Amino acid sequence: MVDMNSSARSEGHAYRGRLAPSPTGYLHLGHARTFWTALSRCRQHGGTLVLRNEDLDRSRVRPEYTPSMMEDLHWLGFEWQEGPDVGGQFAPYSQSQRVGWYEEVMTKLRATGRVYACRCSRQDILRAASAPHASDNEPVYPGICRDLGLCDGGGFAFRFRVTDGEVIEFVDGRMGGQRLVAGLDFGDFVLQRGDGVFSYQLAVVADDHAMRVTEVVRGEDLLRSTARQIVLYRALGWEVPEFYHCPLLLDDQGRRLAKRHDSLSLRQLRALGISAEEIRRRWLCAGRG
Repeated sequence: MVDMNSSARSEGHAYRGRLAPSPTGYLHLGHARTFWTALSRCRQHGGTLVLRNEDLDRSRVRPEYTPSMMEDLHWLGFEWQEGPDVGGQFAPYSQSQRVGWYEEVMTKLRATGRVYACRCSRQDILRAASAPHASDNEPVYPGICRDLGLCDGGGFAFRFRVTDGEVIEFVDGRMGGQRLVAGLDFGDFVLQRGDGVFSYQLAVVADDHAMRVTEVVRGEDLLRSTARQIVLYRALGWEVPEFYHCPLLLDDQGRRLAKRHDSLSLRQLRALGISAEEIRRRWLCAGRG
């Protein structure tokens, strides 16, 4: 699918951006504004925009949401040059069809000696007195299974062992200099769940590299995920893309929008007769991304 050691920018520095929705519900205004920022930045750079269907989590994905998300994006004025519906040189563009690639990446990560089996449940981690909570609601793993090694048999998750104290620094396109510390701001993280499903962290890094994405545009709530992913890029010897973290769109109570906010889904707003132009005005009034 891709040379494991090739650079994400091996074909020069042509800008490549991406939209990466997950079909677990209808897209809402918050998704739309972040994705529009990604589209706008890609257009500003005269680049190529990739649509990737992040349908890897079988427990949450619903197949009916895949065509609806593409329909809603097209209706809102989005255009992409590569994706599940148009193809491209880095196909397939649905993560559920890319598992063989994730297995290759996992093999390379295992060879680093930093992957270990973990039998802890989320409740086990929450009960650990030494496990502080990061602001992204994922507790810092206290290292309970660090000495377990690579166990055979099913039911184990596999974690990546961070280097405690390692500093992750990068300059964000909107927020400026960022500094996070492994073991403090985030801990050992899951690469593959006990049911065999590869994690968001592994799949996103593998695909952004394979699809030669040069800038990742996402919400500012994912800063710690960005730090975890930079750790993986370093471990794999791959070039790290640029990052641009957008402000979150909030509801009337100051809460971050989520897919449970059906009244603010693009599908519902469209059914109410609200135009695409009015939707764009709504999120621009809420603050530019």
